[in-house]
Amino acid sequence: MKKTLLILAAAAAVAACTPKQQWHRDEGAAWGTLYHITYHATASLHDSIRAVMREVELSVSPFEPASVLTAFNAGRSDRLDAMAAGLVAESQRVWHLSGGMFDPTVMPLVELWGFGPGGQTSEPTQAQIDSALAMVGLGECRMKPDGSFVRKHPHTRLDFSSIAKGAGVDAVAAMLRRNGAERYMVEIGGEVATGGMNPRGERWRIQVDAPADDPEGLRHDRLLMLNLDGGRCVATSGNYRNYRLLADGGRTGHIISPLTGRNVPSAVLSATVTAPSCLLADAMATAAMLMPPENALAMADSLPGTAILLAVADPAAPDSMRILSTRGFPEPLMPPTVAKPD
Repeated sequence: MKKTLLILAAAAAVAACTPKQQWHRDEGAAWGTLYHITYHATASLHDSIRAVMREVELSVSPFEPASVLTAFNAGRSDRLDAMAAGLVAESQRVWHLSGGMFDPTVMPLVELWGFGPGGQTSEPTQAQIDSALAMVGLGECRMKPDGSFVRKHPHTRLDFSSIAKGAGVDAVAAMLRRNGAERYMVEIGGEVATGGMNPRGERWRIQVDAPADDPEGLRHDRLLMLNLDGGRCVATSGNYRNYRLLADGGRTGHIISPLTGRNVPSAVLSATVTAPSCLLADAMATAAMLMPPENALAMADSLPGTAILLAVADPAAPDSMRILSTRGFPEPLMPPTVAKPD
């Protein structure tokens, strides 16, 4: 009896010393955007979150002078680290799925139109566009087993800006899981990954913003509210925040076609993708902005575990939008807003 009591007392002491999981929240600014991270863990992982985000920046940020990508784009190296090589592999996958519309070698065109580091301010001529197009084409590039990247052209450069946030979200989420945090929501600049249930023991509620004309990024009109299972990621793309005005009074969005060298006029106002990884969701959402709606829907339908929702301009009703989605897209908590934000 005495031995049993000792065992019970020891077990109680161990239980009392075992750290309990509690909810933590971290938020701040990084990569020119804001992040909000909520997670359930035995201790704060804020320092680890920042360390992971810095690792991503030092690998694939074109704005970080010390990054692997900056050295590659400057011609100082042809080698990519494991993270950048992983982004190339996923880019090649979506390049095939999108008929070449998603292409990270588009960097010369992005800068030509005034986006990205070192972008010019004047509107490019057709001769300049043709010259830049000669450097673009992921299908004519390849990774070698030693980690070196074979370029199409000596001046071919890579731009991962459209998927770096998704890659960062995935990297932070993976770190949380390694540290025992299975319940989390990681959001960086609107791209989201979830795990487990939220603090109320329910699915995660994620707002998808309506495509409001908002160059400052301050408006967050609701298009719909998703009830997202843990393990699902979501990314939204659009040209309504990052664009530049043209001399003729028009404007061009930051998503440039690798086929024409220009932003493609499209009825698609925004594209929201859910997928097993935020990197994949990010890439597919970007590609969808350059594709006819029916092609974007077919692309999402071709991959298990992915789904897409498009906000499409309605020519018959200029003040409203049509909402198109694949069957696998999560059922929203309430019907999407179809009136265009003012």
